[in-house]
Amino acid sequence: MSEYNSDPDLPPPPPTLKHDFPEDTIRILLATDNHIGYLERDPVRGQDSINTFKEILQLAVKNDVDFILLAGDLFHENRPSRDCLYQVMSLLREYTLGDKPVQVELLSEPDEGKAAGYSFPAINYEDRNLNVAIPVFSIHGNHDDPQGAGPEGALCALDMLSVAGLVNYIGKIDLPLGDAPADGIAVRPVLLRKGNTHLGLYGIGNVKDARMHFELRSNRVKMYVPKDKNDWFNLLLLHQNRVKHGPQESVPEGLFDDCVDLVVWGHEHDCRIMPEPVAGKRYFISQPGSSVATSLAEGEAVDKHVALLKIQGKEFELVPIPLRTVRPFVMDEILLTEVAEEEGFNVTDQMEVTKYLKLRVTELINKANDIWDQRNAQAVQDGEAELARMLPLVRLRVDTTGVSTMSNPVRFGQEFAGKIANPRDVLVFHRAKKSAARRVVADEPELVGLDGDEEGDGLDKLAAGRVRVHSLVQEYLRAQEMQLLGETGMSDAIQVFVEKDDVHAISKHVENTLRALMKGVQASGEVPEENLDDVLEKVREERERQYLEEQKTGKTGGTKRGKARAEADDDDAGSVDSMAMEVDEPGSDFGSYSTRPQPGKKTAGEKVAPSRRKASGSGKRKNAAESDDDGDEDDEEIDDEEVQKPARRTNRAAAPSNQRAGKRAPANKPAQASAKTKQTTLSFAPSATTTGRTTTRAAAGRARGKMANVVSDDLFLACGH
Repeated sequence: MSEYNSDPDLPPPPPTLKHDFPEDTIRILLATDNHIGYLERDPVRGQDSINTFKEILQLAVKNDVDFILLAGDLFHENRPSRDCLYQVMSLLREYTLGDKPVQVELLSEPDEGKAAGYSFPAINYEDRNLNVAIPVFSIHGNHDDPQGAGPEGALCALDMLSVAGLVNYIGKIDLPLGDAPADGIAVRPVLLRKGNTHLGLYGIGNVKDARMHFELRSNRVKMYVPKDKNDWFNLLLLHQNRVKHGPQESVPEGLFDDCVDLVVWGHEHDCRIMPEPVAGKRYFISQPGSSVATSLAEGEAVDKHVALLKIQGKEFELVPIPLRTVRPFVMDEILLTEVAEEEGFNVTDQMEVTKYLKLRVTELINKANDIWDQRNAQAVQDGEAELARMLPLVRLRVDTTGVSTMSNPVRFGQEFAGKIANPRDVLVFHRAKKSAARRVVADEPELVGLDGDEEGDGLDKLAAGRVRVHSLVQEYLRAQEMQLLGETGMSDAIQVFVEKDDVHAISKHVENTLRALMKGVQASGEVPEENLDDVLEKVREERERQYLEEQKTGKTGGTKRGKARAEADDDDAGSVDSMAMEVDEPGSDFGSYSTRPQPGKKTAGEKVAPSRRKASGSGKRKNAAESDDDGDEDDEEIDDEEVQKPARRTNRAAAPSNQRAGKRAPANKPAQASAKTKQTTLSFAPSATTTGRTTTRAAAGRARGKMANVVSDDLFLACGH
């Protein structure tokens, strides 16, 4: 990468390629937050998201990219409509399938993450039955994340595209029904090579920001990197909050491992696509932003782009590409009392106020049309076709502090129908926050400080429509003093109901809570009627405490439906060396290496055994490296009885489990012993100072087999931040 500018006051120049050798350069199209299906029933804006997605695919073909990377929220809804799925699948088939040979060679195992019980590989261009011209790799976001706990585990729309051979779904982290693995998150890369350039592609699909914040702070996010990591360019796809919305409601930028070279950050919609350095770290962050405006906020008014990413060796270059099919969006804000004084009209005269507001909106429309005309002129100059003018998005925020009455904004916008794409919400009225203390009424939620700082800017955000539903519901429930249902669990269920369109979320929570309360009361024996309220209160508090503990540790005590339960573990999570990792099969591509022990802890000695890689079954992939034992470490033979067939796994990425040093895990249940397939699973190597512990690695409830203390010495080591 290019050298930094010596002047500390100037930002460093963007990274560039010193020499561009096409045979060694991996060309990638970056995009994120397509939100296909947003306002799909709107007669004017219904096709905006799908039209822009079509343009993105056309840009991939035009720029002759090797593959496309999507960083989450391909769909706006967790359960996209049939029409939405139909159009996406049609476009992917139209633009990504063909006879064009794929120039990037897959070095990692193509079956890693494939659908359980089926023979086709997880990477679509390794399937002999498909002709893939431009592979598409994608992680899930918070809008289209996996839901459910059926026999096949949690599924999402990307799973449908994956088994159809249209998308390579990566970053599907195994989570138990609570929220996250009890022992952190392990990320396996997709390893690619083109000429002399080696690329490690990592993906972490969206999880709750509080959980991701905890895992990073606790040093429990592990990335498997090639052993010769200095020769690899490591790229991380992420979909989390980057802007702080509250305590632990975002992911800090500087907590990722130094082995990462570039982070592609999804979820945030404002376009900050040029690589930004991170203080104290060697990696850069690129935030492509959304390809369609899903809110009329300031961040959405920034011009939308995708990017052409070129990678050669350890160098990279990112070229922004403007999107032409995005509606121009302009916004402005006025203080009505000030402009009335400047323009000389009376704020109490509704006719005069309406006349002035119409004039300002008309100016914004003309400004948006000028932006569109400039885009078209530039495109024609570049040899592209001219596009018909689209109706713009216009938003005028009016501060009505000191004004008693205002006109109806919906009626106001009707006069601009046919001139703008959003006539119903072109105007938004708001008032400045009052400095006086707010009187709190009984059974009414206190909104000051919601999602804000310690001084409290919740009223401002409420007026601007930016208070999060989850926070508002929590405050409201706290004011109700519920006798049976816990506040936290109920608010979480309502959030799933609203955001994930899960119509059964609330009823399931109520059913599970009442069942637990009944068991708690029955355990107390016969209770006099006059003491029933006290017993219920104690049981409810215990249930709420257990729920909060489950959310904190990621463990659930309830029955896992559709899958067998694994052996329970104890809660001594703090005694584990989070940097040490193992694998279970001698034929695995992964090795164990502790890059940095936690303070006050010692790592256990490492035992390395040689491994053999299975020959590739596809003509498009070659082995990443041959076994390379140099004898620097002591080898140890592993007894056959130490290795056990693991249970059949799902198509989700592996999450780690801890084992007691020098002690075998308990035998599997009979149902697990009949599993036919053998795939790699991960585990932590325990520290020398810890007492052993056995943990559950849940794949939506599916139990794991015991694992051998074997590592491979040919390709990978594990690292933490």
